[in-house]
Amino acid sequence: MLLNHISAIPIVEFRIDPWSHVMIKEYEKLFQYFGIRPFNEVVDDLKSVVTPHPLMVRGVIFGHRDFNNIVNALKNREKFAIVTGLMPSGKMHFGHKMLIDQIIYYQRLGAEIFLIVADIEAYSVRRINRKEAIEIALYDYIANYIALGLTKSNLHLYFQSNYHPKYYRLIQMISRKLTLAELRAAYGEDLEVGKIVSVITQIADILHPQLKDFGGFKDVLVPVGPDQDPHLRLTRDVAQRFEGELGLKPPASTYHRFMSGLDGGKMSSSRPESYIALDEDPQSASQKLMKAFTGGRATAEEQRRLGGEPEKCVVYEFYAYHLIPDDSELSKVYYECRSGSILCGECKLRACEMLVKFLLDHLTKREKAIDKVYDYVEVPDF
Repeated sequence: MLLNHISAIPIVEFRIDPWSHVMIKEYEKLFQYFGIRPFNEVVDDLKSVVTPHPLMVRGVIFGHRDFNNIVNALKNREKFAIVTGLMPSGKMHFGHKMLIDQIIYYQRLGAEIFLIVADIEAYSVRRINRKEAIEIALYDYIANYIALGLTKSNLHLYFQSNYHPKYYRLIQMISRKLTLAELRAAYGEDLEVGKIVSVITQIADILHPQLKDFGGFKDVLVPVGPDQDPHLRLTRDVAQRFEGELGLKPPASTYHRFMSGLDGGKMSSSRPESYIALDEDPQSASQKLMKAFTGGRATAEEQRRLGGEPEKCVVYEFYAYHLIPDDSELSKVYYECRSGSILCGECKLRACEMLVKFLLDHLTKREKAIDKVYDYVEVPDF
């Protein structure tokens, strides 16, 4: 059953930069150059404890560092924490959804969730107006998170600019453990002051759950896309430098593949034509998906003869990442395409039907969730 097919997406370009707009697809080089391990090496061990998330068994979550620590915590019924963040700088779309799907999965397993609104980075690096960033966080991201199933159970949701004094103390202490030379080595020479502040703040976001005042979680997992790996590598180094002083240890991490944009390029909030938003009108969403890049052949005759290429197909990614939870059903779609027994038009119509059904249900839940956002987070006063 071909569920890890996504690893066959063709190589385009390789660059690791958290602020880049370049699409990363050479995932194997992360194993070779940066020490990330293949996630499939821990899947069976995880299966012996809990049911893995579909993204794990389908190869969408493709890499990890120290995830075995999380498996052991689950085995031993020990507490562990998940740290992730949201960037309030644009519309929440399906590319973002797969991260919150993972967070909700871990929350249901009993993990403590630390969810950060990166409003400092949005203001200082992305140049987003403060009021706009706060409104985007509340009424787009957090409302969508609640609609998708995030609950207040075991949840610490905060704005970077509006948190506890000891968190800010840790940010100041971290500055002593870093040099400009290693920051430039990790992020490049074009390192403005705002980026430096953002980096140090994000390190504190990841490490502070280990402090006693925030729960003393010694096992912390950070699910990210591969572009965020410079942050994780640097954070792991800083944790080791604080081992004797604060008892910190390097966090674990998992890495998920990016969704392709509807046009085959990078899915980006700055390009509305590349994504489908979580609050998109279902008719508009359907029209976008019908125009999406596929792995189909040049002609219907050629597709029937040679079969399609789902590995290259944006519509198939929607199936695998979001629309089809059942593996056997997904496998059937894969082989229909591969054998040429279905053409792209018919396949897109099927996907659109599923997408519209999801959006109609989600939009109803989102409307109710908007009234709850202030129950989830304390909002900065400026």
